[in-house]
Amino acid sequence: MGGQTEYAFQMIKEKILDGTFKPSQKLTENELANMVGVSRNTIKKALMMLERENLVEVKTNKGAIIKSLTFEEIVNFLEIREVLEGLVARSAVHHLRDEEIAQLGAILQEMKAQLRKRHFAEYSRLNGEFHQVIYTASRNREAVALIHSIKTQLNQIHYRTMLVPGRKQDSYAEHQRIYEALKARQEQAAEAAIKEHVANVRRTVTENFLILA
Repeated sequence: MGGQTEYAFQMIKEKILDGTFKPSQKLTENELANMVGVSRNTIKKALMMLERENLVEVKTNKGAIIKSLTFEEIVNFLEIREVLEGLVARSAVHHLRDEEIAQLGAILQEMKAQLRKRHFAEYSRLNGEFHQVIYTASRNREAVALIHSIKTQLNQIHYRTMLVPGRKQDSYAEHQRIYEALKARQEQAAEAAIKEHVANVRRTVTENFLILA
């Protein structure tokens, strides 16, 4: 993969995930080439990569459309993620090193501090870092890869769930329970805690979809 193609791919992907490009928005190769500063052929290759990640839909001679997931698709993805996260947590319990448990605890404390400061973007970043420690420890690489794919597609709506009143505090408490179960090396408790966390994200989306979409 060329350096320019990777650069274009990452730049467009970032603008999709941070909400600069909106669901159902049409993008043309000319516009993207001018924005990124690369050739149309490079943009074409980058769009093909984004289509493989299910972030855009490329139409011949019509450019690309930012994928817009339906309510049913979002709920289905979260149901799938709930099961996968449970599998990953069960595996991670047996492979997390003591220093990684300590790292989870430190991240959790920083999440609490950022929550108090109302720095929600930083809280969200730390949230991802917390989960990544678990993913790295798990030996179920296939489940982790599928989770990453799902989270990429749901990134925008997942961030907006943090704006639902009370969700931030609930999220922190859920991560605390996940941490305690992992620290105690309790396989079933870790699986249950992380599945409850994802189930609550799904419930938040279900109850607030009209304001989140």
